[in-house]
Amino acid sequence: MTDMPKLLITVGIFFIVVGLAWKFHFIGRLPGDIFVKKGKVTFYFPVITCIVISIVLSFIMYVINRFR
Repeated sequence: MTDMPKLLITVGIFFIVVGLAWKFHFIGRLPGDIFVKKGKVTFYFPVITCIVISIVLSFIMYVINRFR
């Protein structure tokens, strides 16, 4: 039960960091992301952004599991 507050604080800090990165355009508009606009229809799929987030999260999980 004592791990739950630590988890919630960690998740909260993670969301704050991601929100700030998104606000200042560190993520979300990377080269390689698919952006198509034709007329009134816009399609956006962040391929490279998803890959970068996956690599970062994998590294974080590796470090957390390494120190357990």
